[in-house]
Amino acid sequence: MCTPVLPREAVREMWLCVALLLWMGSAGCSEKSNTSQHIECTSADFYHGLHAGKIMFIYFQHQDSPTIALFLKELEKSAEALQDFGVLVGKVSCEKEPVPKYCSEENLRHTAFLFRGGREFSSFDLDTVFDVNSIVSEVLFAILREEVRYVHTEADLLVLEKASRGGRDLVLGYVRSLGTREHRSLMEAAYVYGSRYQFILSTGGPVLKQLGVNDSSPGSRVWFLHCRAAGGHLAPPPPERCPMTRMRRPLCTLQLHAFLQLMEAPLVSEVHVEPSSVPPPPFPYQLTPQVFLFSGPATQHLDRDAASTLAWSLRGLALLLLVHSSEVRYLTLHSPEQLLELLTSSEEPEQEEEQEQEEAHAGSLDDEVSASVWESGGLLDLDLDFLTPLTPDSLGAAVAQSSLTAALFYLRWDAVSAAALRSFIQVAHRLSDSGVEDVLMGAVDCGEWTDLCAAEQGTGAPFQPITAFPSLLLLRPQEPAQLYRGMLGSEALLRFILMSRAAAPALLSSQQEVTSFLQEVPPPRAGGTQTRPGPGAVPNQHTPGFLRRHGRQSMLWTPPLCWCSRPGGRGPPPTPLPPWSSLKELLDHIRAALLPPVPELTVDSLPSIFSLGKALLLLFLGEEEDEPGRRQNRALLQEMGGLLELGGPHLEHLLPCWIHLGRTPVGLVVLGSYLGSMPPLPALLLTHLPSGPEVYRYPPDAPLEAPAVLLWLQRVEQGAESPAGKLNEDNWPPTGQFLDFLKIMDGQQEEEEEEQEEQEEQEEEEEEDLTEEHLHLHSEL
Repeated sequence: MCTPVLPREAVREMWLCVALLLWMGSAGCSEKSNTSQHIECTSADFYHGLHAGKIMFIYFQHQDSPTIALFLKELEKSAEALQDFGVLVGKVSCEKEPVPKYCSEENLRHTAFLFRGGREFSSFDLDTVFDVNSIVSEVLFAILREEVRYVHTEADLLVLEKASRGGRDLVLGYVRSLGTREHRSLMEAAYVYGSRYQFILSTGGPVLKQLGVNDSSPGSRVWFLHCRAAGGHLAPPPPERCPMTRMRRPLCTLQLHAFLQLMEAPLVSEVHVEPSSVPPPPFPYQLTPQVFLFSGPATQHLDRDAASTLAWSLRGLALLLLVHSSEVRYLTLHSPEQLLELLTSSEEPEQEEEQEQEEAHAGSLDDEVSASVWESGGLLDLDLDFLTPLTPDSLGAAVAQSSLTAALFYLRWDAVSAAALRSFIQVAHRLSDSGVEDVLMGAVDCGEWTDLCAAEQGTGAPFQPITAFPSLLLLRPQEPAQLYRGMLGSEALLRFILMSRAAAPALLSSQQEVTSFLQEVPPPRAGGTQTRPGPGAVPNQHTPGFLRRHGRQSMLWTPPLCWCSRPGGRGPPPTPLPPWSSLKELLDHIRAALLPPVPELTVDSLPSIFSLGKALLLLFLGEEEDEPGRRQNRALLQEMGGLLELGGPHLEHLLPCWIHLGRTPVGLVVLGSYLGSMPPLPALLLTHLPSGPEVYRYPPDAPLEAPAVLLWLQRVEQGAESPAGKLNEDNWPPTGQFLDFLKIMDGQQEEEEEEQEEQEEQEEEEEEDLTEEHLHLHSEL
């Protein structure tokens, strides 16, 4: 396909019309919708466009792979957007239409090219043009690289201000990284308004300090620098630097268009009628608030100066009108700061309301857990009647009288403890509703009973000192405490408590008991939660019949054996255990058997996967939008399963797993922290190695097939691959120091007694000195 290059002025008019239609339909930010279209180009089309001097963004496809398929999908989305700017987007298949140089060189397989004026203008690695936003922004940035200036220091900005003074205004945009949606919006505006304004781009540096941007500031900003000369009493001060107006709305195409149009509005308009008779603002300012400043005949000159000063403060927020009237019957504000506060608070009501609530809460919230607990009422609305309060006096009797005691140790002021206590109360409700009476649900407030929570072993406490909050312990008479290490949600807690009611291990003395143990599915209990049998022991005389009954040949195995069976009798074959097998070896075997060969990494499965202590071969899969995408993901998972069969014992030190970014969105943050940027999907990473914090990335241009992945793993072991990133060494200390308030109170009392003793001694010394002074005076007399 070949598309004619549109003149820049025509593109600008068309872009303004499209922006007008979208702006009239919506006042907020929204993503552009792009319709996929066919981008196949023949070699004849390519040479025709090249000789005609067209601007073309072409990818020469050498082979098919999942990574290339995702790129081509995004390339199709960008075709329509770039066509509006006179750029032809196409794909040339090297197998069908070989083009010399671009189809013959191996190192160009991972590169897309931009052609302009009959020659190659620029090239892009596919890692930098991985979606429609990055494609459009990078292509326009390359086209406008002679027009869009880049600044890094304040001196760079000052040079551009001096060069533009008296000529044209500046538009300065800051984006954290190139290829983002904000970068695309800025480049589209630069293409349209480049002949009117000088566009400047910054991605960081000392210049941000002069602009008031820090690490906690939003990710993108836009400033308008008024450098054109303006005559009259409304001339912008001061003369040494161009006045600056910041765009206060989020950076997107529509908001940036409206902001630039608003910068063209008159600074102050004078009217001689009542505000009710003033017509609404014309296009494109119809959604901009109007501020009326009233002036009297005797103070017109001073009022104009005040209006000019106020208008510069409100630039970009409102249109200011100076009303010449002798009578005022409207809202009266006594300072420009009050008016600015009124407009900014009405512009962002949710943010201001949230800030007031945080201040009323006596401090800002530091994480999502605290925010969620606070919004749900904290501990104030919790019904603690379903829990038995445990104290140093009542704990021993409670454990002795109940076959199973579930004790939650928490801190009242800790947000995570409050969230866990809420789940714990829900479990108590469900146990009570389902008639479970042999479990005592208790709670210990460690902020109040510090001596109980910090009790050392040997003092009568059936557990070690509690050092992490919240902590759940299962206590049985005359048995050591069992610490719960799983998720703190109500479903996980309920499942753990119900499974802990049964004896473990269960002694199975007959084949019927074995069959019942493995095949019986217990009815739902406690609100529909399914429980499952725990570990069981089969006597030696029943082992051959047990194995034959379940389709296992017993002639090759000699007890003791360990067999982990999943629902339906499926599972790995029985594993012989040596007589000296340790508890850790047995637990590792059971944990590995409970997981599928290639498990999905989710929030729930994360503890089980990390407990194995293996390196992770982690496959990041994107969310499927159609059936071809689902087929592709299934094929990739089959390759991961085939990798296990192909590698055999050589892969026992690592665990292939996968994460679905649609079902587990937090994986996006994890992937970005591993590599420092967002790569195209799918992405295969080798991480959490016992040897160090290095993260290795499978080459995105290589086919993701089991033999190729196995060779790549061998190169990693041999040190032939360079790491793509490192794991963060973040330290997550406890949320607060564990304080023994009784000891602190005792210490304070001792200090008070010592101070009192010192004061009494000082008073006695003063009395002795006074007595000696009187005696000396008496002797002199």
